[in-house]
Amino acid sequence: MKIYNTLTGAKQEFIPLDGNKVKMYACGITVSGEAHIGHAYQAFIYDVIRKYLKKRGYDVTYARNYTDVDDKIIAKSNETGIPADLFAEDMIKKIDEQMKRFKVDDPDIWIKATDCIGDIIDFVDALIKKGHAYATEKGDVYFSVESFPSYGKLSHRNLDDAKNGVRIENDEQKKNPLDFALWKSAKEGEPFWDSPWGKGRPGWHIECSTMNRKTFGDRIDIHGGGRDLIFPHHENEIAQSEALTGKPFANFWIHNGLIKVNGQKMSKSLGNSLLLRDLLDKYSPETIKFALLETNYRGDINITDNIFTDAEKHLTDFYNVFIKAAEKGIAIKGENKDIDDEFNAVMDNDFNTALAISNLYGYFKAAEKKIAAGDASVGADLNQIKNTYSIFGLFVEDPKEFTLKYGKKETKEEIPEEIVALAEKMQNARAVKDYATADALRAEINGKGYNVAISKDGVAISKKQ
Repeated sequence: MKIYNTLTGAKQEFIPLDGNKVKMYACGITVSGEAHIGHAYQAFIYDVIRKYLKKRGYDVTYARNYTDVDDKIIAKSNETGIPADLFAEDMIKKIDEQMKRFKVDDPDIWIKATDCIGDIIDFVDALIKKGHAYATEKGDVYFSVESFPSYGKLSHRNLDDAKNGVRIENDEQKKNPLDFALWKSAKEGEPFWDSPWGKGRPGWHIECSTMNRKTFGDRIDIHGGGRDLIFPHHENEIAQSEALTGKPFANFWIHNGLIKVNGQKMSKSLGNSLLLRDLLDKYSPETIKFALLETNYRGDINITDNIFTDAEKHLTDFYNVFIKAAEKGIAIKGENKDIDDEFNAVMDNDFNTALAISNLYGYFKAAEKKIAAGDASVGADLNQIKNTYSIFGLFVEDPKEFTLKYGKKETKEEIPEEIVALAEKMQNARAVKDYATADALRAEINGKGYNVAISKDGVAISKKQ
């Protein structure tokens, strides 16, 4: 099995630190708001990775955290008038409910930042004693980046590049602009804990290092998170953890891509965040998972207007093959080792979910031919697909129930001929690679209140909600 390691910038053979035992940690959600599609994707992809490692015989212990004290949470507390601890607790409950609806399994270990305050204080104190951190007169504690010569090795930046790539917190008592907060002195109205440096709270980066160490000890096999966390968050985790222990922190650093909405980075400031609960009100968990898995985990996922409706259509078509087999009296049982071996081969190559999903189209096309020919061996093929792809959370529903619920959605109104004609012109422009004209036609269609998408299945037009 080969996994892309951000630290080395290459795919490497995966060899656990201790026999077949795997210690795996992924940065979880900062609970400053409800779960959106980005949160769901990150939780889902590391659940898939955990399950696949187990399928391949590894003894995996998987931990995720909730960051429940943080600047964003405090800002939300001030905005809503709800105490920060109660706000965080309420958000955790809501996020847990949505993840259960999404059918993502819990990690083996859940851990919260506020459960580790004493451990964090001990961690920071040890860094000060080793000369890697310093306290200011105000009661803040900073990590000294210059005390850790290999700073930047994860993001592959030198210190000058790093200064240009991070928002610098202004504090005249910092020795270096890149030094980052391990402990923050309490401001008026903020939650705080007592410490040797006065009342305050932990910085974000030290929370994950401490939760990791409390859970697993000095070293872990896999540390995961979104690509946006590589710098500065994960870079800072490495610095403070390795400065304390003198040992390599994580053997493999793996990072999933980001979610974009119609080509734009998803963000609250742009107003394009897609809440998980809203998506689950419209689509099945399987539909959302299928759409997300069509892109390999390291690539960015572009959520277009029709990504989920297209996924729903494909899943419905696949489920209909199960129904056709049953109608022919073919029992869905047995094994097809070739299908499982092919799945393992693509997943062994850096968890290539995109290729694994792509293979389904060929499997179901072959299955339909077997059904038409009365070949009962298709029962073993379909059963193997069902068993193998359950790691992705696919084909776990009753086929008839799924197709009845999602397979035949009536169009509420006819698409005007004018819009159809514009869409055809757009399709023709794209066919000759006249993308400027195609984009202009799309904009015209959007301006008239419709969305249009062109795929290998043709043109899909829908009225904007």
